[in-house]
Amino acid sequence: MSDIVYAPGPSSTTVYAPGGSVLTAPADWVLLPPGDAALTRRVKAAGEHWVVQEKKGRRSFSKGVWAPASTIDQIRKDLEAERSTESYAKRKVADAKRREKVQTEYVGDFFQTVLEFLDFHVDHAKLAQQMAQAITDHATPVGSGTVARTKRIPVEQRAEAAVIAWMRHQTTAYDSMKIPRVKGKRREVRRMLASRSKQLLRQYRKGESISNDCPLQQVFSG
Repeated sequence: MSDIVYAPGPSSTTVYAPGGSVLTAPADWVLLPPGDAALTRRVKAAGEHWVVQEKKGRRSFSKGVWAPASTIDQIRKDLEAERSTESYAKRKVADAKRREKVQTEYVGDFFQTVLEFLDFHVDHAKLAQQMAQAITDHATPVGSGTVARTKRIPVEQRAEAAVIAWMRHQTTAYDSMKIPRVKGKRREVRRMLASRSKQLLRQYRKGESISNDCPLQQVFSG
């Protein structure tokens, strides 16, 4: 069963319940800030608590967990004792190596998937390699928050979305555009720019002769 999610309230000791009512945290509760995943998990598993998230646009950001101060203090002490042991230190090193291996493999797979999506003619093979590398370097770092880090869609779709997003920022005037604050307008502009980017990609896939003022050529001309 998933947690009920509360929103930050009008004061530092209150939250908004899903129905909109304001709740005040019990006097013996404190807000555990985000940052220590193991501590947060154990506090949530220990008993009654309130998960607090703030929604900004389509994204939600953790603001912490309200729970009894005594519970948080005891679990924190238990964790500190565990983390001081030699076996814990060895496990952390092993976990770090495993994550690094997984990340290295993913970066390689993503690069190859981007290259396959670009599918440039052999005459533009060098540019395809440069472009795939630039997109992979931008999109795959852990914590980057890019579409390449999501697991909700297949890697092929991630690669396509990453290419289009990279081209939007690198080969169009999107970042300097004055887009009206009208619902749906930014999405409309992105669709229009995506269409242009896909047309440009088709030229490279066909092996057409490309002028030096092509925005893709400009990106890698230095």
